[in-house]
Amino acid sequence: MFFVVLGRCDVVTSEECVMPITVDELVQKVKSHRCYSHPVFLNWAKVDPEPKVVGALFHQIQHFCASTRPGWNFPRALAEHGLQKQSELMTEIVDSESGHGPELATMAGYIVNRAAGGAVIPDLYDQAAVEGALKRYSDELLGSLPGYDDETGLTTQVRRAINVFERRKLVDVESTYRNLGTALALEMISNRQLIPGEKHCLVDSGLYGASLEVPEMHYLLEHWGEVGAEQQHEENARAAVKPALESEHAALVIEGAQEFLDALASVWDLLDASLLESGYVKKAA
Repeated sequence: MFFVVLGRCDVVTSEECVMPITVDELVQKVKSHRCYSHPVFLNWAKVDPEPKVVGALFHQIQHFCASTRPGWNFPRALAEHGLQKQSELMTEIVDSESGHGPELATMAGYIVNRAAGGAVIPDLYDQAAVEGALKRYSDELLGSLPGYDDETGLTTQVRRAINVFERRKLVDVESTYRNLGTALALEMISNRQLIPGEKHCLVDSGLYGASLEVPEMHYLLEHWGEVGAEQQHEENARAAVKPALESEHAALVIEGAQEFLDALASVWDLLDASLLESGYVKKAA
């Protein structure tokens, strides 16, 4: 846990236990979480997985990413609780992420084809067909795992991570402040771990002969680097969280960040162990 607490509190369970914490301090706490430096993408590049493994990885990752895009009632709830500026900042992120599902599917199919050395997924711009192929790979390789959902093709860990973002449908004050913390952690991980990790294993590794300049890789191009979408999203999230940490609900912000990081770390653990077989073992707390 990374909470800053008063007295003898070991785990934060109420807002009264939390000392003031700045957004810069929360950023450092996110960086110290094992999710931030998880080696799943480094191991992907080392292992050079076969095409169906690539497809199964993309199926799980793609569905997680899709769950993070909709704002649902989150921007409205912020405004209703007097956080108008935060509402505007979150709306900018939601609007920016809208419509990226087809591009991610195209990139996933393209990489699977490059791994296979042929067009095992013929039409990269048929989103349903690409996603259907990815699910079949996932069903084949992960379908025997406990809790695997046959209908969606998702593992228990991915569904748990997705459920964190289902909270955006709620409008109560507690959920709203937790969602702010989740938003900051999400944008930091996306900007500093997930997108750089994808670039490392898909492009920099040379495994797939892929370049950011080809149309099929536009999703990654748009999100990568200092001028990429994820950098702006992180800046928005930091600006939104800063005043919230000065409020009586600061503990909820921190809890929201923690919940997301723990859930995504479990996803990376599962994919790493089940598909990449890297032998990565998380450090003891």
